[in-house]
Amino acid sequence: MSRYRIPFNKPTRIGHEIEYVSESLATQHISGDGDFTKRCHAFLQDTLGVGKALLTTSCTHALEMAALLLDIQPGDEVIVPSFTFVSSVNAFVLRGAKPVFADIRPDTLNLDERQLPELITDRTRAIVLVHYAGVACNMDEIMSLARERNIAVVEDNAHGLFSRYKGRYLGTFGELATLSFHETKNFTCGEGGALLINDISLVERAEIIREKGTDRSRFFRGQVDKYTWVELGSSYLPSDMLAAFLLAQFECAAEIQARRREIWHRYDMRLRDWAAINQVQSPTVPDHVEQSYHLFYLLLPSAKVRSALIEHLKSQRILSVFHSQPLHLSTMGQGFGGKPGDCPITEDLADRLLRLPFYYALSQADQDEVIAALLSFTEWQ
Repeated sequence: MSRYRIPFNKPTRIGHEIEYVSESLATQHISGDGDFTKRCHAFLQDTLGVGKALLTTSCTHALEMAALLLDIQPGDEVIVPSFTFVSSVNAFVLRGAKPVFADIRPDTLNLDERQLPELITDRTRAIVLVHYAGVACNMDEIMSLARERNIAVVEDNAHGLFSRYKGRYLGTFGELATLSFHETKNFTCGEGGALLINDISLVERAEIIREKGTDRSRFFRGQVDKYTWVELGSSYLPSDMLAAFLLAQFECAAEIQARRREIWHRYDMRLRDWAAINQVQSPTVPDHVEQSYHLFYLLLPSAKVRSALIEHLKSQRILSVFHSQPLHLSTMGQGFGGKPGDCPITEDLADRLLRLPFYYALSQADQDEVIAALLSFTEWQ
């Protein structure tokens, strides 16, 4: 039994998840690319307007597919924010790329597009951006510069399914984009992800890479009389049972998002004055952005205050957590030349950021308890 009465996260369960999983079992096709997988693909393609969506076993694997599709080679450079989960960079380092770490903006915590001209070299092959908390990066500036310099853009949209930038869904700007369906995400199947393909010329290769490097998909479409190994690939297909679970959540997307919107705005409204008085920064969402309501964070005045607040909440059996640590200062990051001072905003904010409990089933009473615990905190020095 958990020591926390109010955990940081509870996986979403709503609708027909168990019914659909049972239906998948009854079909006796529980491996990849069954009927439920195809229905998930169709949902993402029709809703987002992307050329092709392919479910994967994780967002990490979708990023690995992106690196393979872009033919990343040893010595290539890939620009990535230092403030992100390690998957954003690992996928490209696995192909021999050198990560070039970018700092983040102090408002949205997204990659600071103003740094890109100085970071781009003649070896830059891709810009991997992360829409932190489902709040869009400055896509006008990033895409304009990428097109001018003929650099691919990969959107790590693990946080941002159904977010929009100036009315357009995130994940539809770069050549490739990725999604996460981990248990902490708005929509989940426990572990899972998706690759969104906007450059249609990459679709056939994506299918091959996802099917262990074989042209198996072409065989099942009747385009070849047998399938064989044609290029590098791996097993990136999730079980159709996972897709069944996920489809049930997609069908309740409006309800899930409406509830998360309510939770987010309740935190924002109830904590706004408290935050201003105590020099606490809450999330910034530009007017031209529609966010996904993935998480709610606070930026405390110092690392010491953050630690004290975490302990204060723990004493009331409420779990809060910090988030990504600066990748350029990690053991691996330092091996690529990262050093203190390279990304000062990341270094500062990563030490002060605190994420509050946020999940579909968070009741108003429990959220009120979290808010009351925050308001009772006194250790500001």
